Amino acid sequence: MKKDYTPEDELLFLALGGSGEIGMNLNLYGCQGQWLMVDLGMSFGSNEYPGTELMFADPAFIEERLDDLLGIVLTHAHEDHIGAIPYFAADFGVPLYATPFTASLIVKKLEEAGLVDAVELNVIDDDHGSFELGPFEITYIPLAHSIAEGNALLIETPFGRVFHTGDWKLDDEPIIGEPTTDEELTQIGDEGVLALVCDSTNVFNPNSSGSEGAVHRGLLEEVRKHSGKRVLVTTFASNVARLQTLGEIAQETGRKLCVAGRSLDRIIEVAKANGYLQQFPQTVDFDTAMGLRRGEVMIIATGGQGEPRAALARIADDSHPIALDEGDVVLFSSRQIPGNELAIGQVQNGLAARGITMVTDRQSEIHVSGHPGRPELEALYGWISPEILVPVHGEVRHMMEQARLGADCDIPVNLFQKNGDIVRLAPGTPGKLGEIETGRLVLDGEIIVPADGEAITMRRRLARDGMLIVVLGQGGLIEIEGIGLPLDEDYDAFIDEAVEDVKSALKKLRGVAARDRESILEAARLAARRAARRWSGKKPQTRVILLEN
Repeated sequence: MKKDYTPEDELLFLALGGSGEIGMNLNLYGCQGQWLMVDLGMSFGSNEYPGTELMFADPAFIEERLDDLLGIVLTHAHEDHIGAIPYFAADFGVPLYATPFTASLIVKKLEEAGLVDAVELNVIDDDHGSFELGPFEITYIPLAHSIAEGNALLIETPFGRVFHTGDWKLDDEPIIGEPTTDEELTQIGDEGVLALVCDSTNVFNPNSSGSEGAVHRGLLEEVRKHSGKRVLVTTFASNVARLQTLGEIAQETGRKLCVAGRSLDRIIEVAKANGYLQQFPQTVDFDTAMGLRRGEVMIIATGGQGEPRAALARIADDSHPIALDEGDVVLFSSRQIPGNELAIGQVQNGLAARGITMVTDRQSEIHVSGHPGRPELEALYGWISPEILVPVHGEVRHMMEQARLGADCDIPVNLFQKNGDIVRLAPGTPGKLGEIETGRLVLDGEIIVPADGEAITMRRRLARDGMLIVVLGQGGLIEIEGIGLPLDEDYDAFIDEAVEDVKSALKKLRGVAARDRESILEAARLAARRAARRWSGKKPQTRVILLEN
């Protein structure tokens, strides 16, 4: 078995992120000694990593092989595919490739980070644009998704062609863009596809994901139901087709349009610069919106995932210039991302407590997924006719289910892999070569650190058990302070007893130990911690400070 996994005369695939989780997509293809990266995404922080904002796949494997990395190809502009670019791309030192809309959003990110001149960004035509990198020839294949310019990649190599779907769906009424037709996809399949590397996110859905055209009709019907009331629609800012729909609905229902959220402002600006939203209505500012009669305004706002600083959360707690009154309506034209249930529930409870009506996609056809259900997967399998199916972009359960579906559809080889699994696609029998260690990094303040590092581990312990600080002087104990212990009424009594315990422990030290700094610190630490456990059942992190002259 090879020790460094340098790709020889073969085609390798390795996911560092996005296979075993939803988000942080980072995929690598290896061929003839060189590597190609597809997507460089991130996820948002979670309670599992307290105090962090963003999370990334650890790119250590490819950082050790940067001389062999040819470039980074971006499938589309969602954060879980491009969000890590400002944090890593400059250090990687390789060119980026993206279609115009995606490239424009990347430029915005690089400008904010002061890295525009540090990263080479190549703009490729979004209509089957092609380019070569080493042994790879890459062609963008437009597919429908919940953002402008969603693309698959057709990657041609000396060992066969890979169809890497990115995020996709089938949509007869996409509103924005012109996806590749089933006839064109069939032609690609007829010309031979070695491997289909495919999105697994929505594999458990027995139905097709639905069309943006149907959402237009559903939203129009819903807004018309609420004449005389303010209507607020929250949706993913990146869904340009949905923004197009909402602009048209505002005009069709005679409402002025107000936009609340910086990410919406950015997307609208970039979309217009790239030829989209050309008929989008002129928006009104917050003051003008609030001066209109309630039935004359429609608001588009960020925050449908419960983000605490987003517009909808601030509107829910009445701390935003946009105000909703009892009887007004909020339409959730977005899906609930797993992990955000509590945050969304908090916002919805705040709205409900004020008598605001809410409508979700469970009650009305006001949202459709951007990922393929089972019928769409089965259709793509038929058109592409791959020799190998490699499920990606999902939790383990999603990818395993897609592998089963592929087998049921008679795809010859269904390769289940997860982050860190290096698989050989060709030549010979496809299969796993080995496994590398993978991990996660988090943005902690302004520093990127390991997700399982000491800082995050300590923060978890502090959150669970609290902290004790013991201060000793040359003459003995000075003070003990407890932080985060559940002893509100008994706190003073606990401190008195802990002080006596520490004093007693120090008096028991004899000989060399009585003069040894480390022995003194450890005796005081253990005595104070045992007292805390006796009183609270907690094992607080305990720090002893010895004041020395």
